[in-house]
Amino acid sequence: MSPDAQHSEDRVAQPLRSDAERNRGRILAAARRVFARDGLGASMASVAREAGVGIATIFRHFPTKEGLVAAVFADRMDAYADAVVVALEDPDPWHGFTVYIETACAMQAADQGFADVLTTNFPTAKAMEERRNEAIAGMVRLIDRAKATGRLREDFDTSDLVLLHMANAGVVSACGDSAPDAWRRVVALFIQSLEGPARGPLPASPDHDALHKAMRRTGPAGLTTPEPDTTS
Repeated sequence: MSPDAQHSEDRVAQPLRSDAERNRGRILAAARRVFARDGLGASMASVAREAGVGIATIFRHFPTKEGLVAAVFADRMDAYADAVVVALEDPDPWHGFTVYIETACAMQAADQGFADVLTTNFPTAKAMEERRNEAIAGMVRLIDRAKATGRLREDFDTSDLVLLHMANAGVVSACGDSAPDAWRRVVALFIQSLEGPARGPLPASPDHDALHKAMRRTGPAGLTTPEPDTTS
């Protein structure tokens, strides 16, 4: 290929790359708005309409919905994991523990999509699941520190945090704009019920594998399977 021909191809390729980058940015911005408003149950088609692009363009950038979800919520999952680190730095373990719960639940209340993310597993989104696992490891330390002070009841474990996120997600979804702060009362009731000494025993915690399965089952359908090709 002659130098002139190569230069011509480069000039054509650059706008194409720029267009692709702009489209990806539009898709991510639109997905953030749609998922925050409607949760992860929102369709890829609704994201395409919000972004002003064709559905085929969506799938060129994100072949699965799970891939789009992972890209949209990467920064929020980082913030969620960082909240655990901040809580662990609190010199008062009980205060750090309660502030962490309030912070995480506030993140759910601010974004219906993230409320779903915290109660759903994403097996193919490795980076997101790694950050979640980092947060869980920090939660274990957070719980142990709070228990050591005697302020947190001894029978509390990490599965109870998952159940709280599930309950909070349900409240956020059910109340919506009609009672947007209802979640605060639920969280306050939950925190007050955790203070030791416990007034009585709790039922057994759900089995870890069963809870993991529940998180997969409660997640919106179609996260990993590409939607039908609409270009033909």
